[in-house]
Amino acid sequence: MKQRDRHLPITLVGIALASTLATTAVADPTGRSLRVLHVMSYHAGWEWNRDQLAGFKEAMGDLAVEYRVLEMDTKRDGSEANKVRSGNEARQLVDAWKPDLVYTNDDNAQLYFAKDYVGAATPFVFSGVNAEPGTYGYTGRDNVTGVLEQEHGLQTVRLLRQIVPDLRRIAIIVDSGATWPGVVERLRASLAGEADIEIAAVDTIHTFAEYKERVLGYQGKVDAIGILGVFSYTDASGARVPYEEVLRWTAENSTLPDFSFWGDRVELGTLCAVRVSGLAQGRAAGEMARAILADGRAPSSIPIAPTVKGEPMVSLARARKLGLAIPSGILLNAKVVKGFRWDS
Repeated sequence: MKQRDRHLPITLVGIALASTLATTAVADPTGRSLRVLHVMSYHAGWEWNRDQLAGFKEAMGDLAVEYRVLEMDTKRDGSEANKVRSGNEARQLVDAWKPDLVYTNDDNAQLYFAKDYVGAATPFVFSGVNAEPGTYGYTGRDNVTGVLEQEHGLQTVRLLRQIVPDLRRIAIIVDSGATWPGVVERLRASLAGEADIEIAAVDTIHTFAEYKERVLGYQGKVDAIGILGVFSYTDASGARVPYEEVLRWTAENSTLPDFSFWGDRVELGTLCAVRVSGLAQGRAAGEMARAILADGRAPSSIPIAPTVKGEPMVSLARARKLGLAIPSGILLNAKVVKGFRWDS
């Protein structure tokens, strides 16, 4: 994965609030606009989701398309009940609206909705998916193709090493989300050739108190922390703690360099990332959808693949707080975040 909550005008939550956006250009042979249902795992106010949809629509070009968007909103409400409920709403919308194509992004939309349509007549295109396609039964199936979100793990660690030359031992922190096992395994694989880099621990954290204890316990014991899953931590009352609060606490209390793979983390105090481009993910998915709808290609004839474009990012504010100098070569070639989002 992908950021403030500025919502798109086509946002909907649930079928009753469905809204549409139509374009006026090349329609299908019957003269009507093509129908594309977009089911996002998260929410339309998040930059990651906005960029994917914008890239998708850009690639669809002059096709006349009527869009409906359903937000599963599973970042802000990660409860099982919400995931099941929103997946059911998406299925009801498919049955009621009968889209020509369904575009889904990120893993929860696959797990709680799209995987149930493997082998159906309706074509499905995904983006932002971290798990292997076989996890959802997509491998070799006729009606599904899409774009994998494969993090730039090796590039990120090498970027961090330019800032912290003595980097050796890394701890990884994740939450209990379904995304993270695949992310961690890909990171392990990408670092296999880096003989002097060790992943010293991988911790799955459930509460904010546990997170604080673990981060403070790592001070002086590892050289850096990979802060990946931070979305489902709860406080003493059982309420979910916003990930922005988790990252702000980290920036204010940890003296260890940290990294992640998403741009919003750098804005929220994480030292560096080589982020996956949401626009590139959406464009690639849109190109697949256009080939299916305009050119008549079968989804199975379009290989499932990741995007390769990454963007290095560094937090100058975090570097200063840690007493680290960012090499000039990085400053010239990376997106530099000069302050913390909460100071703006």
